[in-house]
Amino acid sequence: MSAQDGNWFIEHFDSAGVAFGLRLKQKLEAVQTPYQHIEMWETDTFGYLMTIDGATMLSSRDNFLYHEMMAHPALFAHAAPRRVLIIGGGDCGTLREVLRHGGVEKAVQIDIDEQVTRFSEKYFPELCESNDDPRAELRFEDGVKFMQDCEPGQFDVIIVDSTDPVGPAEGLFKAAFFRHCHRVLADGGVLVQQSESPLLHSDTIIHDLHVNMREAGFDHTQTLPFPQPVYPSGWWSCTLAGKGRDVSTFREADAAGKDFDTRYYSDAIHRGALTLPPFMSAAIGD
Repeated sequence: MSAQDGNWFIEHFDSAGVAFGLRLKQKLEAVQTPYQHIEMWETDTFGYLMTIDGATMLSSRDNFLYHEMMAHPALFAHAAPRRVLIIGGGDCGTLREVLRHGGVEKAVQIDIDEQVTRFSEKYFPELCESNDDPRAELRFEDGVKFMQDCEPGQFDVIIVDSTDPVGPAEGLFKAAFFRHCHRVLADGGVLVQQSESPLLHSDTIIHDLHVNMREAGFDHTQTLPFPQPVYPSGWWSCTLAGKGRDVSTFREADAAGKDFDTRYYSDAIHRGALTLPPFMSAAIGD
């Protein structure tokens, strides 16, 4: 639930009894699509802000944290990723990070709502720098159905860059969806799913993701926490799963010697994120 209080955008997380706010300069645009209500704002200190159904999606100031951690740990956990599938990710920031890897030959992005991408092109053009890359394919359709129809072994890495597990994204957190991901991944493939707040969801959403991924046939699962100021609790996570691959290891030398710049991700950050605090390990059941 969100509200405007004077010149503030405030998102209330009633289940956790907390709220997050950003001081606004102005509301820019709003549109009701067949799937959700999308609003664009200009904030005082975080640049542009996109919200969907009243929930914060991304801001200019801190989106790099999320996009880098959704892309680089998974790609460096794979031996040699060539074909990457992104489910969701309509703001195109994860796509940009994926295509910084020179070995990637094809990146397919499937997002159900084209308006997210159109707003991103207008207000976050830096995130859309790779949209015209010949290796990129942007498709606007149902990601769950795409996975159901996809041929086996088509991708090396699948990135599920989804919204919270409600509405159109609810099915992206279920074991049935992960079984399709397992089938569509080639041997040695890596799946990564955004997995909400370690502080608020370790014993619920994150725990259930590990259970569902393993039920779907994945051999190894690993959650990596990272900071994300505009999301509930200011702390977020992604959860990796490997098909015949241990995702608690990664190509450390390649990560250290990468030929592109990042603002948050590094080989040291990746190593550190693999060590979970005891309360998370207990909640997940490691």
